[in-house]
Amino acid sequence: MNLYHPVNIGSLSLPGNLFLAPVAGYTGRAYRSLCIDEGADFSFTELISAESVIRGRPDMKPMDDPSPVSVLLRRADNEKHYAIQLFGAESERMAAGAALLARWKPAVVDINGGCPVPKVIKTGAGSALMKNPDNLGRVVEAMVRASQEHLGGVPVTIKIRSGWDNGSINYRECARIAVESGAAMVSLHPRTRAQGYGGKSDWSLIADLASRLPVPVTGSGDLYTPEDAERMLRETGCAAVMFARGAMGNPFIFSTTRAFLTTGSYTPPGAAARIAIGFRHLERLAADIGEKPACLEMRKHFCAYTKGSKGTQGTAGGAGLRNKLVHAASIEDYRLLLHDIS
Repeated sequence: MNLYHPVNIGSLSLPGNLFLAPVAGYTGRAYRSLCIDEGADFSFTELISAESVIRGRPDMKPMDDPSPVSVLLRRADNEKHYAIQLFGAESERMAAGAALLARWKPAVVDINGGCPVPKVIKTGAGSALMKNPDNLGRVVEAMVRASQEHLGGVPVTIKIRSGWDNGSINYRECARIAVESGAAMVSLHPRTRAQGYGGKSDWSLIADLASRLPVPVTGSGDLYTPEDAERMLRETGCAAVMFARGAMGNPFIFSTTRAFLTTGSYTPPGAAARIAIGFRHLERLAADIGEKPACLEMRKHFCAYTKGSKGTQGTAGGAGLRNKLVHAASIEDYRLLLHDIS
């Protein structure tokens, strides 16, 4: 079985099946560009509020506009294809937001039906959409219509969870309604909203959904190594895997997974390579938003990049280094802290 293979999402043909998930606070275009460099076949923006698009009207501003929504929408220079993910609860507002995305030329518009964060679900969006499958269907229908009228008919996809809680496991119903309403792909994170990111994801639900739907099913949840990706593809029959937390601080997950799927082996990156790509990340982020805000945002990223590393001072990768990294305020601060990582 050839586990690394092309994927067709509606009219979009992708060369492979290794995707970068939308992760709030992490998958801005600077980080997505690193993952593309390392072999990600497709990538998603962070979740973006449809209301923020409507109210901010970034389509009326310069492409280098520094407002938060404009920054979130930008495509990385090396992204041939990318998906813009929107969240919201009202079908016509979601459609109105999608209609304003034409200038960014997304290859896919994705609906967030899985976010468990309180500030999202309290609006009825994210995983709260699964509490009302009929409304979820209306959202998909409206987004498909907006795509056809304003975006050249690019595919509309959706990411969902297994359900709201253990008493309402309704991923089958929600996925069926989404596809009947026009969704070209369903991504499943097989945890409930109540679980958040705790416990273990139930990959058997991915297998179940992949066996039922006429469109590609992408699997997510507990993917941290190339071996995890291989096992998910083999055990579930899903069309693609979507790395989320497993890609944080490790854009190499794409190149190592592709190597493992195609050759049966891979070489993990060394600490020096991880630090080097971290500085590429910092440089690209600083070019986008400026050095000071980039350095503040990179504190969490460098904590991930240095996990398990050792330096000549014996603090790298441990609490000592992390305590220093979370106070770094300039590129030079990072260079001084990380010059001896090995």
